[in-house]
Amino acid sequence: MSRLVTVASVSHSPSSDREELLKQAAHYVWRAVRQGADIVAFPEVYPHLHTPLEQWPEVAEQVPGETVQRMAEVAAHHHCYLVWPLVERRGDRLYNSAVVIDREGQVAGTYSKMYLTIGEMEAGLLPGTEPTVVETDFGKIGMAICFDMNWRPVWEGLKANGAEVVFFCSMYRGSRQMQERAFEFGYYVVSAISGELGQIVDMTGRVLKTSHQDVVITQELNLNRRMLHLDYNWEKLDALLEKYGADLTFDLTAPEGRFALGSRRPGLSVEDVIDEFGLERLEDYWARVLKMRAEKLREAGE
Repeated sequence: MSRLVTVASVSHSPSSDREELLKQAAHYVWRAVRQGADIVAFPEVYPHLHTPLEQWPEVAEQVPGETVQRMAEVAAHHHCYLVWPLVERRGDRLYNSAVVIDREGQVAGTYSKMYLTIGEMEAGLLPGTEPTVVETDFGKIGMAICFDMNWRPVWEGLKANGAEVVFFCSMYRGSRQMQERAFEFGYYVVSAISGELGQIVDMTGRVLKTSHQDVVITQELNLNRRMLHLDYNWEKLDALLEKYGADLTFDLTAPEGRFALGSRRPGLSVEDVIDEFGLERLEDYWARVLKMRAEKLREAGE
């Protein structure tokens, strides 16, 4: 079955006036929703972007706080999800966080940036410790923030926790790195950048949309897709086509030896197709290689 969701991101440097910033944000949500968006993501520390780092302790918000409450009203009005990054205060501790607001205007989850810059830590912020995944009515989403892009435990953890779409809220672009992470871990990556060049990247690593033309970009995604290796799977292509034909999609990245298998037939899960034809999931293939490697070394006395 197709599991379609339309994602959107906002990439720009907002007004330094708090009230004007919130009005801008509400307008961009309106624009995204008018294009079908189910979820809209904003850049890193969006309401505090123009505040000098040393003043972050003074402007940090509790969750829910002033801007989260205002944006919760926007989310409920448009019946959409929002990813709203900010400087968060929990008691006497400060975090660089991204808050997920659901369609009813409730806080559905919060991710705190796991790999802070040296400057952020010197300013008193604490790193987060968990790659957070939030369950939505269309699937599982994860977040990563700016400097996180450079650290594999974030992206590995998001994959292990079942993320299907990762929202990258950032001050720097991370463009080619986004493509690498999406391809390596087999999920979509959507960036919201406090400048330009926000992107929506397919699990094959292909850039689907960029923000060159507008602050707001949207893209419909099918979450009923999985990345597989060509080895031991591609030989079953004709059998797959014989039974399901154009109800399945095949997006081939031959140079890397992989393909994305998707289903667009109502009621047909790609996971069921994988099981029906005995296709080998990518993580199972890697595990089988490692197991055989260990066995061969053991037999050789290495």
